[in-house]
Amino acid sequence: MLEAIGQYVTRLLSELEQTLSIPTSFVVIEFLGTFAFALSGIRLASAKRFDLFGAFAVGLATAVGGGTIRDLLLRVQPFWTTNAVYFLCCAFAVVWVMAFRRQLVRQQNTWFLFDTLGLALFNVIGIEKSLNLGQTWWMAITMGCVTGAAGGVIRDLLLGEVPLIFRKEIYAVACACGGVVYILCRHYGVPGSLNAAVAILAVIATRLLAVRFHWHLPTLKGE
Repeated sequence: MLEAIGQYVTRLLSELEQTLSIPTSFVVIEFLGTFAFALSGIRLASAKRFDLFGAFAVGLATAVGGGTIRDLLLRVQPFWTTNAVYFLCCAFAVVWVMAFRRQLVRQQNTWFLFDTLGLALFNVIGIEKSLNLGQTWWMAITMGCVTGAAGGVIRDLLLGEVPLIFRKEIYAVACACGGVVYILCRHYGVPGSLNAAVAILAVIATRLLAVRFHWHLPTLKGE
């Protein structure tokens, strides 16, 4: 049984590595990001008393929205249409929220943590995939921001909220910071997995520090 599961996982990772144009280690990051973003969407949907289908739809849109826009801009087939595993990942996130609802509701900052983690993970995926498809470094950073931030925008719109990217909070800027770190590390020959870890930490640290010390971009005033 365990051997069969191991063979299936190995085959799945190999297939997704070719489909997504990213190394196997980044496929793992892809799934972690999918789960984290799905949890952030489902957690907020549950707070607004969405039913199971509504919560699943919000979680799925949050998880695949940014990557879908990225793939359309890069003129490749949207990643989630190649394998049903993304639907299963989001369904598992729904079950997770149902199982640990009390703990998640009690800890009001859990959605922020999941959102930040998903933002950081998907940012790296967007950059790596863009580079592997022959895009320039500045285009890769842009696609990283789209991959990381667009899912949160779609989630907030579905929930009737003003998207975080349009508020004072540092959001897409955190992705840009992580993107610059990733490109610099890659330029100086830092191994892929270590490079990804450093860029992910850069995004998380930027967002956490921004919230802790109330960093934000200047706002435009009408008068």
